[in-house]
Amino acid sequence: MSAYVCGLDVHKKYTYATILGPDGEILAQRKMGNEEVPAFLEPYPVEHVAMEATTSIAPIHRKLVDDGYDVHVSHPKETRSIAKARIKTDRTSSRALAELLRLGSLPESYMPPREIADLRELVRRRAFLVRQRAKLKTKIKSSLTYEGINPPTGHGLFTRKGVEWLRGLGFKPVDCYLRLIVPLNREILHLSKELRGMAQDDPDVRLLMTIPGIGYYLGLLIKAEIGDVNRFISGDHLASYAGLVPSTSSSGGVTRHGRITKEGSSWLRWAMVEAMHSHLRYDTPVTRLYHRVAERRGSPTAKVAAARKLVTVCYSVLKHRKPYYNPLQPHAQA
Repeated sequence: MSAYVCGLDVHKKYTYATILGPDGEILAQRKMGNEEVPAFLEPYPVEHVAMEATTSIAPIHRKLVDDGYDVHVSHPKETRSIAKARIKTDRTSSRALAELLRLGSLPESYMPPREIADLRELVRRRAFLVRQRAKLKTKIKSSLTYEGINPPTGHGLFTRKGVEWLRGLGFKPVDCYLRLIVPLNREILHLSKELRGMAQDDPDVRLLMTIPGIGYYLGLLIKAEIGDVNRFISGDHLASYAGLVPSTSSSGGVTRHGRITKEGSSWLRWAMVEAMHSHLRYDTPVTRLYHRVAERRGSPTAKVAAARKLVTVCYSVLKHRKPYYNPLQPHAQA
């Protein structure tokens, strides 16, 4: 890359910038407030900018993209493995990013466009609220256990009758947790209605929903995590992004496979495992794979194998723009 480049070491409140010329010479280095970065770049003929992927880069990234810069976001783990230095400062980090970009050696991380980023925030917000509600329900159950109170057996603990029974106990900790659950229920319901409407209008999500086990919410979450499916060269590549492939060590002609890598998108991995549990109610190649592996290696390993297979199914549906086809039930798919 012969153009002028800039490396930005971005923090929450400030950024250290290094601008390099076509031959790698340092033209400028400076620490500044994040809002000052566009003005700092303006006098120089910079075309390409590099920064490391962190939560803090989002506002600067959006601003520079809107201003027409070619912004590259580096993969933090892989960048550290390339640009190791005995003395690591903001100055050296920004220069290393600029130098890697200039040499075409910057390991890049995917930065979703604004509409995908907004969708990610929405589906993750709902998941966060659901998890908070689950924690409160667990606290209620723990409180009952601590007091030696047995829950009713004729109905669920958090059904309408169950909540009435809980309130009738007059137990202050339980009453407190129940009050906190009420606004969470309201927000979760509001988000669910919004997301359901979005799913109905989204062709990608409608395709994903033809796969057994994937409803409107998981369909939206999968789309949000994948982004543009064409950035993956194969279903196996997408499975690797979801961290559902085994780690591999090969040396001296001996190859060993270990646990799954759990690299990439933990949200996509979680969505595949959740969908897999529902998918097992149907007779599909994924389900039969699960049972074959479960017989030989147990249920936990089989669940991972089925989730990995399911993510390749999602890839195929999105890549080829065709609804899911179950070869075991050809007439039902017609």
